[in-house]
Amino acid sequence: MTLLSQTTLDRSDSDALPARYRTVRAETERRTAPLSGEDQQIQSMPDCSPAKWHRAHTSWFFETFVLAARPGYAPVDPAYGYLFNSYYEAVGPRHPRPERGLLSRPSAEAVGNYRVAIDSRMASILKQGVDAATAVIVELGLQHEQQHQELILTDIKHAFWSNPLKPAYAAAVGAPEGEAPAAGWVEIPTGIHEIGWDGAGFAFDNEGPRHRVYLKECRIATRPVSVGEYLCFVDDGGYERPEFWHSDGWARVQAEGWRLPLYWSRSGTGWEQFTLAGTRALIASEPVQHVSWYEASAYAAWAGKRLPTEFEWEVAVARLDATPAPSGRPHVDPMTLPVSIGQVWEWTASAYAPYPGYRPPAGAIGEYNGKFMSGQMVLRGSSWATPAGHARSTYRNFFPPWARWQASGIRLAEDL
Repeated sequence: MTLLSQTTLDRSDSDALPARYRTVRAETERRTAPLSGEDQQIQSMPDCSPAKWHRAHTSWFFETFVLAARPGYAPVDPAYGYLFNSYYEAVGPRHPRPERGLLSRPSAEAVGNYRVAIDSRMASILKQGVDAATAVIVELGLQHEQQHQELILTDIKHAFWSNPLKPAYAAAVGAPEGEAPAAGWVEIPTGIHEIGWDGAGFAFDNEGPRHRVYLKECRIATRPVSVGEYLCFVDDGGYERPEFWHSDGWARVQAEGWRLPLYWSRSGTGWEQFTLAGTRALIASEPVQHVSWYEASAYAAWAGKRLPTEFEWEVAVARLDATPAPSGRPHVDPMTLPVSIGQVWEWTASAYAPYPGYRPPAGAIGEYNGKFMSGQMVLRGSSWATPAGHARSTYRNFFPPWARWQASGIRLAEDL
């Protein structure tokens, strides 16, 4: 999951590790605090997980990969190794992912006690000080937990949307109306460009090795596609016109009846969308989100453009001197910046594949990224659900092309 052979933590990073551990772990509890025990039990589809499972799994990670390595360690509950393993074959068998919602026991309260027990044991070893290799594993666990913090919000959004009462996770913050800023362009010259993690700080293993790529002259939009712009695609019959769609995408449109982005609907008063703050009217200036790669690609074709490759995206961000900065607000932010990066993940034209020279780390940790390099498309940036400090320009998110429940949007590119 991380470049274990290359990621290094200096002395100041190691000294700050206990405080960082507490901060990240507290953020998970902050995000689940509005949820009842019943809310935390819900699994609305196989790709989502119950909130309490996320809380337990992130604790299991520290217990399995940090605490269990200590001589004489006794697990908090031996059954948790089976219940909360996600997909680490080297660690042992696990409960099936589509059936996590059946785990009414342990309760959300018991999972909270599990977290407290793990935090107490981790605090003891962090206070004593850990070696460099262990420090990297702890940082890996924290980065892993931040990924699950994002999933806590996107998964509960799908669960609440599936509830006919359409409950709200948080109160509306208020989003001003207005026009999206005019879309400018960032030009990329023909030539050789450096891509990937540059060795500073933490990175997941799939962000390297750093390497050179040849790019042909092109340009990329300075902001994502807005709701208002995507609505023009809908109104123009975009979901009924197969000429814009990849074959698999068109088959999905027909089989599942796609006619709008996920969470959009039309009422007697106009267009609406479901958010973590409940159902509200569409805001034309916001970035469109909850679209699949198929929809993103179809929109680009309809607009006479294309999706950028992940390499073009990374070079464009570097030329803008911009770092993805998630808003941290529950899907209520309008686009307010001329260059908007960090409100939605952005689909690219790149299949998720290893960089030249990539080798997954040895052991169970190496199962995290490399084993999924098939049938996935890369997204770049971050979103409103991404925890603060977790985004960087080399981050390679990935999902299958039909996935819609994540906060995924569109940025256009074109050749020159």
